[in-house]
Amino acid sequence: MSIPLALKTWSTLSRKQQLELLQRPTNATNGRRQLVTEITTKVRTSGDQALAELTLEFDQVSAESLCISAAEITQAAESIDRRVYQAIEDAGKRIRLFHSADMPADIEVETAPGIRCEVRYKPLSPVGLYIPGGSAPLVSSVLMLALPAKLAGCAQVVICSPPDANGKITAEILAAASYAGVDQVFCVGGAQAIAAMAYGTESIPRCSKIFGPGNAWVTEAKQQVSQDPQGAAIDMPAGPSEALVIADEHALADNGAEFIAWDLLSQAEHGPDSQVLLITDSQTLALAVIAKLESLLEKTPRAKILKQSLQSAQFILVDNLQQALEISEEYAPEHLIINTRNPRELAKQVNNAGSVFIGRWTPESLGDYCSGTNHVLPTYGWARSHGALGVSDFKRRMTLQEASRSGLQLIGPTAEILAEVEGLNAHKMAVTSRLSMIDSAAKR
Repeated sequence: MSIPLALKTWSTLSRKQQLELLQRPTNATNGRRQLVTEITTKVRTSGDQALAELTLEFDQVSAESLCISAAEITQAAESIDRRVYQAIEDAGKRIRLFHSADMPADIEVETAPGIRCEVRYKPLSPVGLYIPGGSAPLVSSVLMLALPAKLAGCAQVVICSPPDANGKITAEILAAASYAGVDQVFCVGGAQAIAAMAYGTESIPRCSKIFGPGNAWVTEAKQQVSQDPQGAAIDMPAGPSEALVIADEHALADNGAEFIAWDLLSQAEHGPDSQVLLITDSQTLALAVIAKLESLLEKTPRAKILKQSLQSAQFILVDNLQQALEISEEYAPEHLIINTRNPRELAKQVNNAGSVFIGRWTPESLGDYCSGTNHVLPTYGWARSHGALGVSDFKRRMTLQEASRSGLQLIGPTAEILAEVEGLNAHKMAVTSRLSMIDSAAKR
């Protein structure tokens, strides 16, 4: 395969051409919105029966049981390859360690004498985790979602994952669920699983918030239920996976072009709508990486997907690394890999990225699996306003305030003035009536 993209020189492009170069692949709905609405309505109306019918229709299997028993989960944990279970434990240890250090803490502040304000973080429950299980059963996503949920104190953690060709959930997913302490696992996937967790069925509890990656149908379902007051909140807006690599000539040393090629392929293999970009000030490096991509592509099991996703790949030649960073900031990638002579100096300037991977020895795969950070990240430019998933996403922030008599006397007049300016008389009187009573009592 010849990758159908030439190296583009940023400074020779018009502003319109530059913006076009940074456009994500179009995610055509093709009637998806209407069909997802129909699926959601069917699940809300018919519950478990709808899930069984939709599983048969879309997955072509008749799941033996919607709910996976505790015994099945335990058996799966005991049956899988010991090396795999040890890898789950090893990754889980670091994910738990990192997220434990990032726990939100309750605070109490006296903002004025007699005025006490507090923040308390309350765990959400139940929470629903969607774990893809099709062409790539995401065992790691179980750890990335369930471990922070448990650290947050969520009392009920629920997983939905689609059946395989045998009508079952992959044993490795069940083993990870066992390790992470998931409370319930259900064999159902797609938009119907999202609807079930959002509205509840006879078997699946109604969840307050839904987390996890998924295909375009899952993403559409998450968007719809999050916009319905009777639905559920979701973790973050999502689109296809993406990675942007900033590299200089220094990255060529010691087989560096191959490293970068694998970094690009590792994200491009997620799906045909994934996008990868290489931005460099070295033409030599860019051409070497393109050549490596062409030679490595046919060796990968997911070559068919890669041939589609690489149609949207971009290779950009810049005048210097500062210009490369400016382009990255504008694009706001889900994953940003910095493979330069002084990567940490460049990383200090990054604002818009889901997660940053610093230096030649830090492949994005470490963040996906076992460094400790979370791989649930904002995509499609949402990194400008959203961050990586953490423990706080599984909690609800609640504020409290308490005023003493003297505290009300001190700050009440400020509230009266502002309420008067806004024309909200009842707001003012809620303060004035109390202050009047205090004044009357003081004059007796």
